[in-house]
Amino acid sequence: MLVKCFLIVSFVLLTIPWNPTIALAAPIIPHPEELVRAVQEIELLDAMRTGLASTLEGSTEEPTKQTMKEVCRPVGMKAMKLSKENGWQVKQIASKYRNPDHAPNNLHDKIALAKFEQDSNLVGLWNREIINQEQGTRYYRRIDVEASCLVCHGLKNRRPQFVQDGYPQDLAYNFKMGDLRGMYAVFIPDDVKKVIQDSVNP
Repeated sequence: MLVKCFLIVSFVLLTIPWNPTIALAAPIIPHPEELVRAVQEIELLDAMRTGLASTLEGSTEEPTKQTMKEVCRPVGMKAMKLSKENGWQVKQIASKYRNPDHAPNNLHDKIALAKFEQDSNLVGLWNREIINQEQGTRYYRRIDVEASCLVCHGLKNRRPQFVQDGYPQDLAYNFKMGDLRGMYAVFIPDDVKKVIQDSVNP
């Protein structure tokens, strides 16, 4: 099982496109093992999202705030836990967002979203970036709309009442199955050990 998992993760890394701005050599990653682990953890996170969302399929009851706490919140909590335990920055980002915290806030975010939008076969990509004056590697992984997502992200006038009332600036609607919903973004600082140490001993 471990061998199979390693082969899958390795294959995913091999199929992720290199930074197109560097023509002659691939960017050097200080901690390639961290990138491999990030890929694996995000696959588990996405599987968790899919599994929780699937509980809405076939339901005749309109989703409520409690539904969101049970289906959506655990994914966000897991992302926060991954950030804290590994010294990473794990976010969910979307152009059509419901939570303003998930809006793209820099050019790198917008470029990555555009690449996923243009190529539906592109699953993940990575780039060397600087965030908050820290150099590091950022991994992006697409999130596609599944049938269960349409319960809350389908037609605008079919959204649950708690969404219409609680998110007046909502943009996350009118999706169809297979559309790009957004992406996960994981920033791995080069000095990741220091980040972990600082979080333990602030």
